Formats: sequence, C-alpha cells, structure tokens
Amino acid sequence: MSFFSNFSSDHCPGAISGNPLNGLNEKVCIQAEKIFDAGIIQTRLERYAVTLTDPTPADPTYPLTFESARSTSSVGTLSGLNVERQADSGLARVQATVTIPIEVVYTDAAGTQGKASGVITLNEDVLLFVPPASVMPFSVTAAVSCVSPEGTFDAATGGFLISACVTCILKVSMQVELLVPSYGYCAIPPAQEYSQEVCSGFFELPLYPQGKACACKG
Repeated sequence: MSFFSNFSSDHCPGAISGNPLNGLNEKVCIQAEKIFDAGIIQTRLERYAVTLTDPTPADPTYPLTFESARSTSSVGTLSGLNVERQADSGLARVQATVTIPIEVVYTDAAGTQGKASGVITLNEDVLLFVPPASVMPFSVTAAVSCVSPEGTFDAATGGFLISACVTCILKVSMQVELLVPSYGYCAIPPAQEYSQEVCSGFFELPLYPQGKACACKG
C-alpha cells in the first residue's frame, strides 16, 4: 500500500468542524534534509599563519600590507572524520578537521591592491547525537563563517599572521522522506513592481490607526 492510499479523512484535523486548523485535508510526502543534531563552535584565532596561493595580480611586490580576510564559502570541508558511538547513549564522539577557504585582500609595496586564497583549519572534537543504524547513512557536515580584520605580513613565509573570528556549525543529517499535513499548494501573488515614487505607500495609509477601539470604562 502506498502512502497516498493509506489515508483516512477521519483522522485529519481539518475534518473536525470548528478546528482552527481547518483545511488540513491532505498529507504529502516531501524530501528534505533532516537535522538530527547540530552544535556551534565559535573561536577567536590569534596570529594564525595563512599561506597565500593564487595571488591576483600575479607576482606582487613584497612586503604586503594586510587589508582584510573573510571566508569565501559557507560550507567547510571535512577530513579525517571519525564517529565513535558512546555506550548506552545516542551520543557519539565526532572528530574531524574542518577546512575553511578564505580570501585575503592586501596592498603590495607598489601600492597595488591584490587578493589571494588561503585556508583556515580547525580540529574539532565534540559530542553529537547520531541516529541508530539504518539502511540510509547519515552524514556529518560543517557550515562555516570567518572574518579577519587584523593581520601582519610574515616575511618568512610570504603570508600573513592573522586574527580571525571563526564560527563552525557541525551537523548530523540525512536526506529523508517525511509525511506532513498540507494545506495544498501555495498561492503565489503577483510581485510588486519597484517604484521610486517618494509618496508611494504613504498616501495609501489610513488617516487614523485602524483596529478595534478600546472599550474604556468611565
């Protein structure tokens, strides 16, 4: 029997007269990413060594003056992932190296502004809930963000020693099919065109506030 056939309106909340959820008369199977657990790690790095690659323009004149740096992607790359389930609990020790791609902006000794690529790596060791064993495997991913307002040129490597604020969210997830109640398809209204008319929207306001008046007792 399919999920569509296995349905009875007698068990639908919308079938109950006067129910505020009236209209929930359908169940829909949707494909989604289910997040079983997630944890956020925020840290400040001091004098972190960043090696520069792929400078633009090529062959800058050294030394370089640091301007700024930030992550170029919200997705971190995981390597060396190890998930060790803890006895008598649904938790697991999750160990991984998270690599965050960044772009560094600088000015070279000739006064030309340039940029180059680099990476920041974090070694994470955390406890997260993992689902029981199943045919479909779960995955561990990292959402990342990084910004660096300070840095000094490192003559020994040709890179920078930076201070950076880093956020990393480790997630345990799986692509699943969920059965959910539905109001039906969304009604998409026409898009409102952009207007530079200064008074647009203002003249359409009511002269006085609308709403239920207060029943004041004298």
